[in-house]
Amino acid sequence: MSSDEYEIDGVCEAYPLIENHGVIGNMLTSALVSIHADINFMCWPHFDSPAMFCSLLDCEKGGHWRIAPETLRSKCKQTKTKQSYWPDTNVLQSRFHLVESVATVIDYMPVVDGKGLKWLVRKVKGIRGKLEMKMTFKPTFNFVLDKHKMEKTEFGYNIQSEPTKINLDLISKVPMTFINNENGGFLESIFTIKENDVVVFILKESFDSLDLFPKHLYRVPEDIGKLENELFMGTIFYWQKWLEKCTYKGRWREIVERSALCLKLMTFAPTGAIIASPTCSLPEGLGGPRNWDYRYAWLRDSSFSVYGLIRIGFIEEAHAFMKWLETRCAEAVYDDPKRSMPIRIMYSIHGNDKIPEYTLDHLSGYRDSKPVRVGNDAINQVQMDIFGEFMDSIYLSNKYGSLVSYDFWLHIRKMVDWVADNYQIKDEGIWEVRSGKQHFTYSKIMCWVALDRGLRLADRRSFPAPRDKWTKIRDTIYEEIQERGFNKDLQTFTQFYGSKALDASTLIMSLVFFLAPSDPRNLATLESILKPVEEGGLLANSLVFRYNLTHGHEEHIATDGLDGEEGTFNICTFWLIESLTRASVVNREYLVKARLMFDEMLGYANHLGLFSEEIGIGGEALGNFPQAFTHLSLISAAFNLDRVLSGKNHSNS
Repeated sequence: MSSDEYEIDGVCEAYPLIENHGVIGNMLTSALVSIHADINFMCWPHFDSPAMFCSLLDCEKGGHWRIAPETLRSKCKQTKTKQSYWPDTNVLQSRFHLVESVATVIDYMPVVDGKGLKWLVRKVKGIRGKLEMKMTFKPTFNFVLDKHKMEKTEFGYNIQSEPTKINLDLISKVPMTFINNENGGFLESIFTIKENDVVVFILKESFDSLDLFPKHLYRVPEDIGKLENELFMGTIFYWQKWLEKCTYKGRWREIVERSALCLKLMTFAPTGAIIASPTCSLPEGLGGPRNWDYRYAWLRDSSFSVYGLIRIGFIEEAHAFMKWLETRCAEAVYDDPKRSMPIRIMYSIHGNDKIPEYTLDHLSGYRDSKPVRVGNDAINQVQMDIFGEFMDSIYLSNKYGSLVSYDFWLHIRKMVDWVADNYQIKDEGIWEVRSGKQHFTYSKIMCWVALDRGLRLADRRSFPAPRDKWTKIRDTIYEEIQERGFNKDLQTFTQFYGSKALDASTLIMSLVFFLAPSDPRNLATLESILKPVEEGGLLANSLVFRYNLTHGHEEHIATDGLDGEEGTFNICTFWLIESLTRASVVNREYLVKARLMFDEMLGYANHLGLFSEEIGIGGEALGNFPQAFTHLSLISAAFNLDRVLSGKNHSNS
């Protein structure tokens, strides 16, 4: 899938649109690359490390790595760009079309023999004509807090930032010029490229040895082209071979496969952790304070990701995550009075549960969206729903081959038993509100799921468990939700007990088999959500808000303790599509509506098929990008919608 043509005069703007980016990575870290071949956000060496390029969060102070025609700014109206992925890979190419010449920049992080290298490769290739290109390498380590030094080497330049212990080499055959500045300097290179010419830049860890490759084949930098070709072919082979495991052959296959590639890119290979997004502080509302750091592994998001990957055949990733999950389960703390839950709602990619939140007040934020936050205080919140997603992913993984061991079961049993004893706790809910704890309906549903899947797993594997206790409490939770979570006057499930506000998270009911799709209460809730926002619903022309912050009667408006507005939530839109698909067993019109809504939603993907967390009022991407939650829900919605359209039964796994 390629982008439409873009007029390059937008490059003169300080901040490119969030959706005008592709992402590359190596299952260790990633980088955003704009349609103008500008790397403007990258953390190094890992997803949750401090950023060394962050001009996306401050266009004046933040660093970037730009490669573009030298005449770009002066002749912007004569230039167009296109961006696409190499087929079935995460190798990105950005192409510049000038009046009499064409050049492309190919970006990727090498994966050799299944292992991601701490390298970033940028290859500039002349396609037609001749043009002058300019490369600017301007790092600003630790979000512009740390200085660095650059030293000329035999192969290029060595870059070191002592506070963060970063030691990198930038290698190229073309000469580079050092220019000093307050951060420690940057590099520039101006070179001419004509048809079939290739210029390569390789950024690599200084201690990541070139011995990976036979010395008799490659002399650096003389043979950097041969070295790059080896890296390129190995990386292409890895991604294409990985995607061959995809079992999905239905409608919308291309966008489903791109979602799978995106989710794989957000997997931290050393531990199996799956991050929510590779960026931080991209706003949910332009100019507002809803700016969060998503570079960590939420149990909820990761568990849903496992479901999405299992659905389309990627079992190995589920196995790896189960190992990560088992370790977190074994580390659970039950006897600390300072902790409200035995496990955290999120962890670092290394399994650390210390992620303090602080603001970077020296950065202006994306389009003046302040504050810029790093870390996430939500780690200390009580979110009871995570146990349901946790158990659902374990149950599904066990079903599809990642068999639960007895030792793992002992940890699981203790955790499910804790849920049975503590499900009455109020929490901050799935949306991590900062307006106080409530008995959120979604959280109670997921407590029911935790007990239900615990019982199912115990029976499936004949594990010892307090079945009578768990069954009794599961049924008690079920009846409590029906009595207190369902508003009889409004004839709908609401956000929390006693509330009159709708919440799109209640769409999960039929997806986790809490209610049958044909249940009148499920259908009534579906119809309430389908109403336009102005009429008290959550729908805005096929897009779904997670709750209503602005419209309708005051008692029907939700509060989350934050200022500012937000866009529609992409995962909620895909949940609605899947709920409509399942409800089509009683009303065929729901299926027609689900398909139309799905096709319209795909129109909001960017030129590469990537989604952020939200969609703004002008159709622009909002929030961190790309977003795992969105892509996994897309996979699930596509899978179930395709099955029903093909005349197959609904999935009941």
